[in-house]
Amino acid sequence: MELSKRLTKVASLVTEGASVADIGTDHGYIPIYLIENQIAARAIALDINKGPLERARMHIVGHGLKGQIETRLSDGLKEVKPGEVDTMIAAGMGGGLVIKILREGKPVVDTLKSCILQPQSEIHRVRRYVAENQMKIVAEDMVEEDGKFYPIMKVEHGSSAPYTECEYLYGKCLLEEKHPVLKKYLDREMGIRESIFGQLSRRKGSESAARRMEEVREEIVMIREALEYFDR
Repeated sequence: MELSKRLTKVASLVTEGASVADIGTDHGYIPIYLIENQIAARAIALDINKGPLERARMHIVGHGLKGQIETRLSDGLKEVKPGEVDTMIAAGMGGGLVIKILREGKPVVDTLKSCILQPQSEIHRVRRYVAENQMKIVAEDMVEEDGKFYPIMKVEHGSSAPYTECEYLYGKCLLEEKHPVLKKYLDREMGIRESIFGQLSRRKGSESAARRMEEVREEIVMIREALEYFDR
């Protein structure tokens, strides 16, 4: 099983020998990869929808892994018992949904050793939820694929060091490590914001343009703060 760059990075954060619950498994690619490469000892592929779960089941059978990967119809972690696995993966879904899964599945999450999270949106909200709920990001990576940028984080239990607003937005670990993909992302975002600001500045007299200019100005300040990490 060959994974996309994004999913390969997700799988790379799984600890060898882990027992894994893959939430929103879709085609079941990550559990198959983890078992075939002897990274995970056991895996459960879960999805809230019957169609994707059946596709995952067929892929699992096709790879001869029926006895090693179980499929379950489940809304988040609802069909996982506390202590049944030690690692959860939630990749390729919105940040709000990731938080919902962590919150509603707290009895299970409390028994896990780690959570591998790859939210597609509202990433700062996920980082904040983690920090405010006795969890901490112990590793973070970022990949560019097909022109899109994907941060991925490994979360464990424990107190989190204080974060600045900038670190919530762009990732404390990524900033401190001066991650090259984050640098590329920040440079792109700066170029976009500066272009928008220039266009808005030509719309003089518009109240909506003035409000948007202020928003963009604040965004530029935050990006500059993030870029300062790369000059240290």
